Amino acid sequence: MKGVVKFARGDGNVALRDVAEPELKPDQVLVKVAACGICGTDLHILHDEYPTRPPVVLGHELGGVVAEVGAEVENARVGDRVTAIPFSYTCGRCRFCQSGRPNLCPERLSFGSGVNGAMAPWLVVPARNLFALPPNVDEVTGALTEPLACCVRGVVDFARPAPGDVVVVSGPGPIGLFSAMVARTTGATVVVLGLAADARRLEIARAVGIPHVLNVQETDPLAYVRDLTDGYGADVVVECAGAEKSAQTCLNLAARGGRYVQVGLYGAPVRFDLTQVTMREISVAGPFATRPDTWTRTLRLLGDGTIDPRPVLTATLPLAEWSEGFRRAEAKDAGKVILTP
Repeated sequence: MKGVVKFARGDGNVALRDVAEPELKPDQVLVKVAACGICGTDLHILHDEYPTRPPVVLGHELGGVVAEVGAEVENARVGDRVTAIPFSYTCGRCRFCQSGRPNLCPERLSFGSGVNGAMAPWLVVPARNLFALPPNVDEVTGALTEPLACCVRGVVDFARPAPGDVVVVSGPGPIGLFSAMVARTTGATVVVLGLAADARRLEIARAVGIPHVLNVQETDPLAYVRDLTDGYGADVVVECAGAEKSAQTCLNLAARGGRYVQVGLYGAPVRFDLTQVTMREISVAGPFATRPDTWTRTLRLLGDGTIDPRPVLTATLPLAEWSEGFRRAEAKDAGKVILTP
């Protein structure tokens, strides 16, 4: 079968290559991949800014159908429509695994970086990783569960906005848009920041009902947020752009006693004015990935229609057009891009 493979470390070194079809173990299921999202992490892997174990098939945002089940599997049947948490392996012994935080396991191996991922027609998944898709969620939309779950964890568990809070989300890429949508469900007033180059993404933010959408090259965000908050600043800032200027802007916008949540990934170290953190008692958090309970909550939001992520999806391409998909994902005029193996 063909898969999108990071075949060596270094910038680039990604290609569509022949890869062996996976072998099923007793505690695994074989998933026929219907859709795999291109994540910002995949772009970091492309540019060798994220750890990988090449050669490895990329992709960790998936929706698909169970095609075969291992002899020990009891929680899945052939034909089930599923998505899956990306941690293919965690040790189960460390204090993080033991306390329900497998995302922090030092031995963790994830689809698309540590083991073969979903940018291929077939994927083997440990049965414990499976989550059934709600009846109203198709497999393509199901591939959006993982990035949405990251935002549920970042916003609900770390930012913790209350009704009436002002939440600023900087960076209107898919993660920023999903974070803004999640923040709206808490009753907070949401502000999304972007650049002129983000015009299409800012339009998506308006289309999904975000009330305050700013091009920071036209409107001073500091003055705007001060006016919105009687001069106090934002209760919560969520940095999703993974850009140094965005980080400093978010820090400047945070109110005294506010919360700064770093969701976006950076390709290199950035400068950050930690003096402001101390002088204004700003809490700083950096959520990484998800936990199993996050997925249960996220699928409930999808199933009951509280969040419809489909407006963020702007392109669906066949696997053979992966390079065009990556190009679009890197372009600021695109929302989420999906590959269909």
